[in-house]
Amino acid sequence: MRRLWGRANSVNVQKALWGLDESGLAYERVEAGGAHGVVADPAYRAMNPNGLVPVLQEDGFALWESNAILRYLADGAEGALRLPDDRRERAQVQQWLDWQATSFTPAMRDAFWQLYRATPETRDHALIADSLEWSEALAAILDRHLAGRAFVVGARFSIADIALGCAAHRWLALPAERVERPEIRRWYDALAQRPAAARIFAAPIS
Repeated sequence: MRRLWGRANSVNVQKALWGLDESGLAYERVEAGGAHGVVADPAYRAMNPNGLVPVLQEDGFALWESNAILRYLADGAEGALRLPDDRRERAQVQQWLDWQATSFTPAMRDAFWQLYRATPETRDHALIADSLEWSEALAAILDRHLAGRAFVVGARFSIADIALGCAAHRWLALPAERVERPEIRRWYDALAQRPAAARIFAAPIS
């Protein structure tokens, strides 16, 4: 039995859900995190000592960190998740996965938390402004990279598109003024035509 532990409105869980749906593998999602609790339970901490979501569980094997789950699903996969044959293209997939996790998503984190989870009277507007400024610089990098490209790496969809697609979904939905990035928008709109992506993008952001 394959299980994915995590709440469906978590961006990191969404990456894993999208990857699983693209892979065609059967799985069960188990609510965990946020209002669902579970993550502090000893049995859960035995799978993920960090107490975070998601966790992918397969026959006694447990894997945490959303991009590690994407890499695991793509390793040896056929079909949509198959990694590029070219070694350098495979390295670029890894590069953009790391950039999403260490640069783009951290940049927008404060803006997201303040605009979605803080009440209007408690929002730190200086923190929001700094986060948006940092995020804009990174969005410009991604926009330039996507010019003339259908996907993030090479001519095929990859797990880099999943990781960055989920991040871009939150960026584009932020209730704040942003510079229009036509290449990001074109790429995002094309991703939204994929059934697995459409399910993720249709979920409420919170």
